Amino acid sequence: MSSNHQKYADFIWSVADLLRGDYRQSEYGKVILPFTVLRRLDCVLEPTKAAVLAKARELAGSSLPDGAKDRMLKNASGESFYNTSELDFGRLTGDSDNVARNLSAYIGAFSPGAGEVLEKYRFDEQIARLDEAGLLWLVVAKFAEIDLHPNVVDNHQMGYVFEELIRKFSEISNETAGEHFTPREVIRLMVNLLMAPDDEDVMTPGIIRTVYDPACGTGGMLSAAEEHIKRYNKKATVKVYGQELNPESWAICRSDMMLKGQDPSEIVFGNSFTLRGHENKRFDYLLANPPFGVEWKKVQKQVEDERDNQGWTGRFGAGTPRINDGSFLFLQHMISHMKPVEQGGSRIAIVFNGSPLFTGAAGSGESEIRRWILENDWLEAIVALPDQLFYNTGISTYFWILSNRKAPALKDKVILLDGREHWAKMRKSLGDKRKLVTDDQIAELTAIYKDALKIAAEPEHEHHAKVKVFPRHAFGYQRVAVERPLRQRFEVNAETADAVAETKAVLKFEHCDALLTALRSMAGTASGTKLEFVGLLDKALRENGLGKLPAPAEKAIWAEVSVSDPEGELQTDRRGASLPDSDLRDNENVSLTSMNATPAQLEAEIEEYLKREVLPHVPEAWVDHSKTKIGFEIPFTRHFYVYTPPRPLEEIDAELKSLEAEIQKLLGEVTK
Repeated sequence: MSSNHQKYADFIWSVADLLRGDYRQSEYGKVILPFTVLRRLDCVLEPTKAAVLAKARELAGSSLPDGAKDRMLKNASGESFYNTSELDFGRLTGDSDNVARNLSAYIGAFSPGAGEVLEKYRFDEQIARLDEAGLLWLVVAKFAEIDLHPNVVDNHQMGYVFEELIRKFSEISNETAGEHFTPREVIRLMVNLLMAPDDEDVMTPGIIRTVYDPACGTGGMLSAAEEHIKRYNKKATVKVYGQELNPESWAICRSDMMLKGQDPSEIVFGNSFTLRGHENKRFDYLLANPPFGVEWKKVQKQVEDERDNQGWTGRFGAGTPRINDGSFLFLQHMISHMKPVEQGGSRIAIVFNGSPLFTGAAGSGESEIRRWILENDWLEAIVALPDQLFYNTGISTYFWILSNRKAPALKDKVILLDGREHWAKMRKSLGDKRKLVTDDQIAELTAIYKDALKIAAEPEHEHHAKVKVFPRHAFGYQRVAVERPLRQRFEVNAETADAVAETKAVLKFEHCDALLTALRSMAGTASGTKLEFVGLLDKALRENGLGKLPAPAEKAIWAEVSVSDPEGELQTDRRGASLPDSDLRDNENVSLTSMNATPAQLEAEIEEYLKREVLPHVPEAWVDHSKTKIGFEIPFTRHFYVYTPPRPLEEIDAELKSLEAEIQKLLGEVTK
């Protein structure tokens, strides 16, 4: 943030000095944010205020439809909103005795869209509370001192001001600032990579592009996307769409879109999973930074109902992730809003932490979602970002770039780009944010992304180590169960009867006491074969007046008397096939060699792996193909891991001796 942005943010923040004592720190935002929005709207409308009032007087009593009047007043204001009150911030401060009544009347005179923005703040409650505390006039007068007209503070700067205020409020109330906005340089890099293949395309005269963010916050990503397209083509038409759950952030975003001439009604308030504000729309570009690791339990019923009842016709046919992280739900939601390829297709960029890369075993919801994405060849790239880049977390983050219109050269391929070292240290930390990506680094990463295939193919290229390109099947594997034969011996010791006595099946047996007596009489009995032991057991049971046992009781006994033994008898089923020993079962990952392999080909690959990697060490092993599951994961850091050999022992020993000598010297000085 520049000193100019900071100056305005600091001035607005100084209103908090007036609120101390009557408001808790965590409540400051309820006053300062809506007043900031209101003052911004007031300043924007100031140049055309007289024209709007004149038009309102002209239309008073007119029989024109309300829609026509609304259009005429918007034309008079030159904006997508207006205010028909004679009042403004200057006049509000001139009547200190009636400021509450006048302020409410002034807010009520805004056009419907602008009024709805202020309603989300429950502004009327704060007006009453400030008036009761004798603070309302002071707060209004304070805001009247600052000029927030776009000629003084442009929309880009105003975005920074809003975000700095939100960050301050979030810090003092221990909330998560990252749920509200994303650092602007991260947004610029994200938009660059999202639109990199289309920079020439957007220069087409008369082009129209749509941009959507389902977790739009204060609208930073939407604004950056619009600016990027306009930079290449000033005459392009860019229409933005968003949805936001946080009312304050929604209100800021919606007011920002009003000021930029966008349709504010396309910024929908509500949860994207339960209220589809743009259900039937498809977009050219989709981008988002959803909250990291936030559970989706509140919307679990609706999401799972859609998954189970709508299947592939809904958003979640591929499956759902674990309940404590809804990141993949956002991505699935965005994919559902992609344009079909025949209509031009779409591109998606989303910020994730590391979890979606690998969380979930084969067959899990996360793995199935990754499988769905890769099988459809939508994943274009994953870009690793530096840590400590966001305000609310220092963890590593990644851009996922998806498209259903990948360039022909990228068909069946996925780019991995390591940008973790592209950062500069901030002069002053902001929350957990200690690093930033400079303009030069953004440009460099964008250039690397555009030339990724060429760089990956040239080992001598200076950035070769940062780029890897894989076929999409490289992230798939078959999780196979390698079984080994069950070998057992059979014995009864002094503790066997007591262990059997604790099982429910035996306790329910009407002749439980006789059964336990029979087992105790067999203490010390051992046999190397099951058949022989059956004879010994039957004899003991008959001697105690028992015949054939119920199946549950018999099963409980065999569980206690059977002992795994590598030298024991091989156990088989009724068809003579070896039974597996669950204690010796092992799981292996067998790499996929194709996304289009048939089941027979996959099974053959497993058998070849078994022959090559397992049987030389365990000749009796086999694979239970009924347990095989296909999984997908993207082990990003493993692919970029560079082995660093440990230091020689002599060097470490010399360093330890040096430290010991230094410690002895310091101790000697202390004892003098």
